[in-house]
Parts: sequence; C-alpha cells; structure tokens
Amino acid sequence: MRGPAGMFGPTCELCAELAAEEVNRAGGVLGRELRLVPVDGGAPPDQVAAEVEALVSLGAVQGITGWHISSVRQAIAPRIAGRVPYVYTALYEGGERTDGVFMTSETPADQLYPAMRLLTRERGLRRWFVVGNDYVWPRRTAHAARRYAAECGAPVCGESYLPLGAHDFREVLRRIERSEADAVLMLLVGSDAVRFNRAFARRGLDQRCVRLSTLMDENMLLASGTAATGELYSTAGFFGSLVTPENLEFHGQYADRFGIEAPPLGSLGESCYEGVLLLAALIERARTLEMRTIMGSSEAVSYEGPRGLLHMRKRHVRQRIYLAEAHGLEFNVVAQLWGGDPATP
Repeated sequence: MRGPAGMFGPTCELCAELAAEEVNRAGGVLGRELRLVPVDGGAPPDQVAAEVEALVSLGAVQGITGWHISSVRQAIAPRIAGRVPYVYTALYEGGERTDGVFMTSETPADQLYPAMRLLTRERGLRRWFVVGNDYVWPRRTAHAARRYAAECGAPVCGESYLPLGAHDFREVLRRIERSEADAVLMLLVGSDAVRFNRAFARRGLDQRCVRLSTLMDENMLLASGTAATGELYSTAGFFGSLVTPENLEFHGQYADRFGIEAPPLGSLGESCYEGVLLLAALIERARTLEMRTIMGSSEAVSYEGPRGLLHMRKRHVRQRIYLAEAHGLEFNVVAQLWGGDPATP
C-alpha cells in the first residue's frame, strides 16, 4: 500500500476480496466464513513480519497470503514457520523451503530463461545489461541471468543496482550506452520501473535496446505511457489480454463487482486472487487447520482460477508461462514459453 509496489495495492486488494466472496458463496472454509485482514506489505520488512506474527500469535488469522517483495517474505517466513499456511503470490528468485510456505508464481528457471533464450535467438541479441533494485530478488535473479545469458551466447556485459524508490537513472543510462548492450533485463519494482522506462525512452535507448522484465504488469505499463513502451517485453504466467474462457469470465466478474473504472487487471492482482483460492483449497483438502496435515496433503491440492486448473508440486504451482510484447498501453502475448506440465524440462 506504499512504496514502489504501492501502485499494485488497489488491484491486489480487490482481487483478493473477489476471491474471498467466491469462497464464501461456496460455503466458506471448513464451513466458516472467510474474512480478510489487510496488512501493508510495503512497510519495512521487520515491521510487516512483527505485525503478521502478532496476528498469528493472537489467533486472529489462520493463514497468510499476498503479494509483497522477497525481503518481506524472508522476514515473515521464519517467524510463522509451521504455524499457519503461508501462500506467497509474488514471482521470486526461487529456493524457498520454509515449512508451511506455498508458492503460486514464477521462478527464473521457468520464466526468465526461456524468455532470454527466445529473444536472443529471434532478435539476434549480442549483449545483456541488468538493471535492478538492490535486494534479494534482483540480485539472485541476476545471478541466474548471467548463467542463462552465457548459455544463450549473449553474455551479461554490465549490471547496476539501485535502492528501492530510485528516481535518478542518469548514471545507469550512461553505463548502458557505454556497454554497447542491445538488451536490458529490468528487475525493478513498480514505480521504479515506470520511472526507468520513461528515462530510458527520453534518452533514446528504446531505439537500440530490447527491454525484458519479469515484473511488468498492466498497471505499470499504463503508468509508463505509450512513448516509453517501445521494444518492451514482459514474461509472466498471466496477462490480462489472454483470450481464454477462464480469463474472460474473471474479467467479467471483476467488472461486475467493482465497475469498469476499477484498476486494470494484471498478473500481480490476479496472483492475490489465486492466493486466496489456494489457501482455502489447502485447508479444505486437509479438513483441518493443523499444519502437519496441511503440509502432508498439499501435493494432492489443485484449484481452478483465471489460469485454468492448477496443481501443486513440491509446494509450487505448476503453470504456463508466456512472453508478451508491449503495444502502446497493452500487452500482446507472442509466445507460450513453458507448458506447466511436470514432465516439461
């Protein structure tokens, strides 16, 4: 609800509310009404973790879900490990194994690697430059990206990291120019990415560089503006423009409930809708709030949402991954990168 990711807050809250209403119409969770207790994930990580831990310790909540950055997840997870189910809905750097944490979103191996491979081949890319915020998700994702880039034959030739809430990109842009990179991997959050897109285009770098982001939803695209979205690609498990029966129904439900002027639907808001559905499905499958039983039965859990029928495997949701190109203020999905089948490499 604040900071660079605060621009996602309204959509995330509305999507979570829509899912809670759906669950309650179907009878709730273990026959009880599901109620949401909002916590501002944009506060400092230790502050968020202390608030969440207090709610768990008081018995005020029986599950945690939502979109927030990885440094917040890393603060929360050890404090509530094994006490209540925690469904984390943000794309992340991979490797989370804390007891009771379940993941609905993308990781670099199935999201970033195939996107870099496809763009490098189809666009004839030669060098990548990484721009990210300075915390765990961008740093660890960049570590993987260096390996992916080398395997694709277009190595990373430079990296820059900025604090959350960055406004001045002049030095970063100068470094990109000097590097002779023809592709930029953006690992920036929310309004930081929006400001970078604008500065990038003003500098004319959109005329010589492809941009790829693993965190660029419709709200960020809208805020960037038409003049700043040329040669911009995003990879994710969901885009609002996907034409599927499930997505069309989701859009209809969202518009009917909140009106046509509600914040745009995108992958980040949709992830919070799924987070509520998965949390309910985990508890319903176990038929108890006891964590050992929930964890033991999680491999058999599935749920149906805007991305179709999804299944858990090793506490991660198996999912399709797409690559989309920005056209003005809309995303055009150009490829399915990964099928979501457990047998898919």
